[in-house]
Amino acid sequence: MTFGESIEVCLSKYANFSGRASRSEYWWWALFVSLTFLALGIFSDIAPVLFALAVLVPSFAVGTRRLHDIDKSGWFQLLHLAPLIGWAILAFWAAQPSSEPNRV
Repeated sequence: MTFGESIEVCLSKYANFSGRASRSEYWWWALFVSLTFLALGIFSDIAPVLFALAVLVPSFAVGTRRLHDIDKSGWFQLLHLAPLIGWAILAFWAAQPSSEPNRV
């Protein structure tokens, strides 16, 4: 999946928490969000906050679909609340190859 396709898919599945997301879809989305957030931060103080709020739901949705792709529950995203270790575990899982079709 290319950078543009990933953004298009994530925005079209804005609040779709079912299904699967490939590694490339997840990581291209993460790159898009990070770069846009940084670029907006250069020009404004409020724009990055508004952007973060706008992409909050699709970010959780693609994260849930990515966890489904490695046969984990989307509820594991609550690990984001655990400082440092939660983020590290989720990044590790997001980098894992896809599993065979699963129960989700």
